[in-house]
Amino acid sequence: MNSQDYISDAIRTESRDFKAMDERLKEDGLKRLLHAGFGLSTEAGEFMDALKKHIFYGKELDRVNLREELGDLFWYMAIACDELDVPFEALMKRNIEKLKARYGEKFSEEKAEKRDLKSEREILERSH
Repeated sequence: MNSQDYISDAIRTESRDFKAMDERLKEDGLKRLLHAGFGLSTEAGEFMDALKKHIFYGKELDRVNLREELGDLFWYMAIACDELDVPFEALMKRNIEKLKARYGEKFSEEKAEKRDLKSEREILERSH
């Protein structure tokens, strides 16, 4: 397979219903969630870039920058939380409940692989 064949085959699976996408972009709050999602991805990438520079390039680990990126992640999370009408505390509590259901009191690879997704979902669906 050459690169052009790959591109031709790949784009056959692309969603190209732009009219429907344009309509969905008009949904209340979606633009805020997109802004938050793009920002979370960008800031997570900047966090990873700082680690990459330390591990692969031998630069000093810039912990001040890592803390800054975490703060930026919180900022974008605040936008998403506001749009989804959920307080940070509810997310933190629900996340720990899910992890306890998954692992009990301690992580294990076996428990990570044999997750009860139904019970985890039930925990996540509880109202805050």
